[in-house]
Amino acid sequence: MKVAGKIALVTGANRGIGKAIVDSFIAEGASKIYLAVRDLALAVPQVERYGDRVVPIVIDLSKPRTVSLAAKQATDVELVVNNAGVLRRSSPLDESSIEDLTYELDINVFGLMRMAQAFAPVLKANGGGVFLQLNSIASMQTFVASSTYAASKAAAYSMTQALRLQLGQQGTRVVSIHPGPIATDMAADAGIMDIAEPAGVVADCIIEALESGVFHAYPDAIAKKLGAEYASFAQSIIESDIPE
Repeated sequence: MKVAGKIALVTGANRGIGKAIVDSFIAEGASKIYLAVRDLALAVPQVERYGDRVVPIVIDLSKPRTVSLAAKQATDVELVVNNAGVLRRSSPLDESSIEDLTYELDINVFGLMRMAQAFAPVLKANGGGVFLQLNSIASMQTFVASSTYAASKAAAYSMTQALRLQLGQQGTRVVSIHPGPIATDMAADAGIMDIAEPAGVVADCIIEALESGVFHAYPDAIAKKLGAEYASFAQSIIESDIPE
């Protein structure tokens, strides 16, 4: 798929990776982009910049009703990018770890499931389309200081694999994006800005993944290194369709 002429929806569209994806899709010629944000006011600068090529829409992944209502509004979507996510710096032995993991699971995993359940019928009605999930290298390799986040992303990656098989039956492609350190507020909170790459590398990677037809995509240098090591297992096991 090429982005030109397509109608897309991006969650967490107002900043960081989401904003970079919107900018890239506009540059590639998307005909319309739904800016999925928790508060419509957050999308005002993008509306001022792009005019009627963007449509703000409320989606809060922790509030199922906002997701279902958005799917009823955005009935013409062909490309869904579930980018929104949260991170808490918490290790297994921290007092807050269970609370933190519960919060991260609600957004990073249950939010993904809510989006897939709501938009699968929309994508099917519009010819299949593509569902892209922003996972992380943390879905494949944990980091002690943010291990609850890694656990939530591992669960999201597992769900993404299942969605690839299930949505594939209706003609919907699924893509799993695995960024490493990216220069966003999340990276600043995690204390990794010194090794982070610009958010635009993720947007570029998504464009390439859409055009090449891959399932796994690795945007930055650290992610690409991990992806190269993981490739053999991914091809022989994850992408083999055996679990269906």
